[in-house]
Order: sequence, then structure tokens, then C-alpha cells
Amino acid sequence: MPTEVKVIVLRAAGTNCDYETCYAFRRAGAAVELVHVNQLIRGEKKLSSYQILAIPGGFTYGDDIEAGKVLANELKYKLNDQLQEFIQRGKLVIGICNGFQVLVKTGLLPAVTGAVDLQEATLSGNDSGKFEDRWVYLQPFNADKCVFTRRIKETIYLPVAHAEGKFVPRDQTILQKLKERGQIIFRYAGPNGNAGEYPWNPNGSVDGIAGICDPTGRVLGLMPHPERHIDPVQHPRWTREGLKVKSDGMLLFENAVKYIEEEYH
Repeated sequence: MPTEVKVIVLRAAGTNCDYETCYAFRRAGAAVELVHVNQLIRGEKKLSSYQILAIPGGFTYGDDIEAGKVLANELKYKLNDQLQEFIQRGKLVIGICNGFQVLVKTGLLPAVTGAVDLQEATLSGNDSGKFEDRWVYLQPFNADKCVFTRRIKETIYLPVAHAEGKFVPRDQTILQKLKERGQIIFRYAGPNGNAGEYPWNPNGSVDGIAGICDPTGRVLGLMPHPERHIDPVQHPRWTREGLKVKSDGMLLFENAVKYIEEEYH
């Protein structure tokens, strides 16, 4: 019997992609629990009870101060010990959209310098100056380094929906280390798979970066929403193209569940 994979989907005031994320992990075969951050802070739930932590999209705490900052501070100053132990024990973390913003602002991503709690990058306002809600092509890079993206070899298609999605490293040294260590997992691309300008890069991210992982490959953050493309009918052209195969977003959730089943069998 494979190990039951337990996923915690974290929510707070303003989270709005939690149900979709729960559903995606359940489709992948996991047991999922939706938990408010205050339940962890009060000790009613323990992060150690789970093998995968998902921080979904939304606008936590209204994105006051800046996107994801308040929830990032709660994790950093109230739950840091639990979070560090979770990662050190080889478990998985995924941050989607607002969750990516949170992980970057806690210092869990990209974590190239090895300094705990050091913010090495940010996700700032889109170059277009407006909220971008569109579908984008993602070109995989170093996909086998990251648990969530193993065996993804071809361009995938996912929606974005954000106002502050421009990935900006702290300096050129951080960007160079990301490249050298294979931590850039997805770049925005045009339909032909080549690097693209706006609207293919919807926010102006430096080097077209759409998703990164930590040095271990077990912590992933990305701005596009895999949980919004887990069924062919969610593709905007599914009727015209007669799509009936597995959807691109499901690959990430299935990879994560399979990894835990194999590691904890």
C-alpha cells in the first residue's frame, strides 16, 4: 500500500484559490486539509503532520504593504521553527501566485546564499501597470531538478492573474547564481517556445522568469496557476482543438504526490 500523502493548504484572510488547490491535490490522490494560518499559530494544527505545504493564490490581507508581505511576516516570525524543520526533513512546499510572493518575502526562495530569512528577490508591479489576466506559455528549464516539474520536457500552458508578478532579483549576483545552480524552472515564452515580450511575458519579469525552486528542488514558487488547468475543459481552446488528454497543471500535483509516496513508502 502506498503511503497516504497528507497535504496542508494554507489560507488566510484574502486567500481565494484554496479550494481549487485542494481539489487539484485530491485529484492527484492526496489527503488534503485546508488550514487557516491562525490554527498553526495557536498550535491547534502542526505543520509536522503533513508532507506537502501549499500556499495558494489570492490577495492575503489585501496585499497591504506589498503583495504577500503580511502572511510572509507571520510565517517568518511566528512559525519559522516549524517551517524550517518541515523543509529540513525533506518535505515539499509550493507557492502559487500570492504563495510565490509569500515564499520570496520569507526568504525561502530563492535561498541561493544559504542565509536564513534573507530576502534575495521580490515580485513587483507589472510593467503594464495593470492587473494581467491571461493564458501564457511556459518553457521548462532544469525541470528535472525540481520535484514538482520532473519529466516536463515541453512548453506548457497555464493562466496568470496578478498585478505584482514581475520577478526581480536583488542584484546580478543573485540572478547569476540562479542560472548557474539550475534554479530557474520556468520562463515565459511565445507560442513557438522562444523568449517573448509582452504579452507573452505578462509582467516584465527579469530574464522572463516565471518560476524558481530552492537549491534542494523541493520548494517551488511560480506565478502562473497550475490548479486552474487540471482538466481539458479549462483550456480556452479545448473545443476547437479537441483536447481530451491530461492537462498541464496536473503534472505538478501528480509529481509531488508520487515523490512523497516513493520517499515515505
